[in-house]
Amino acid sequence: VIAALGYIGILCLLPLLLKKNSPFAQHHGKQGLVLLIAWCLLWVGNIIPIIGQIVWAVGSVLLLILMILGIVNAWVGKMWEMPVLGEYAKQIKI
Repeated sequence: VIAALGYIGILCLLPLLLKKNSPFAQHHGKQGLVLLIAWCLLWVGNIIPIIGQIVWAVGSVLLLILMILGIVNAWVGKMWEMPVLGEYAKQIKI
């Protein structure tokens, strides 16, 4: 359950801080953290007129899909890796 919560915004800190000895929870927490960073970058890019709003809209839908897939896979116990962003999550050392 904690691993699944890791995909919901700032709640990504729960598995990272509470389940330090669980590679499964850490994996999903790191991916959730990368999603949160990506959302923040999209939000900042949204200040660019027209193009920023288009990128925000498309990017938000894609990140929402990744978030849902992450929650479902964590819930069923799979060590699922997100396309593209999963590589960044692997590089996080906690």
